[in-house]
Amino acid sequence: QVQLVESGGGLVQAGDSLRLPCAASGRTFYRNAMGWFLQPPGKEREFVGAISLRGSSTYYADFVKGRFTISRDNAKNTVYLQMNSLKPEDTAVYYCAANPTYSTSTYYTAQHEYDYWGQGTQVTVSS
Repeated sequence: QVQLVESGGGLVQAGDSLRLPCAASGRTFYRNAMGWFLQPPGKEREFVGAISLRGSSTYYADFVKGRFTISRDNAKNTVYLQMNSLKPEDTAVYYCAANPTYSTSTYYTAQHEYDYWGQGTQVTVSS
């Protein structure tokens, strides 16, 4: 089992950058493909980006391409979401999620593919 804890959220201004770490417990983090999702106020949770087991493959939603970057440090059991050029519409609760898998280069974009979720961290972008 994997427990996930996101951090790094807060209130920033449009155009600012923010990095969200997601720390995982357990010794099997390296066996999990990871994903980030966001849930804006009053809306459904949606996909942001994903990274494969070893970090060799990443995939992003169109609305964050070129602005957000996902990386992982398996030695530290942590996945990161680097967010640049933030916009007010990026305001949301951000969640990381883990998918236990043996596929080294696969990433996953659907919520139902993820078994473990963090509690979320709030990001608010003011205009």
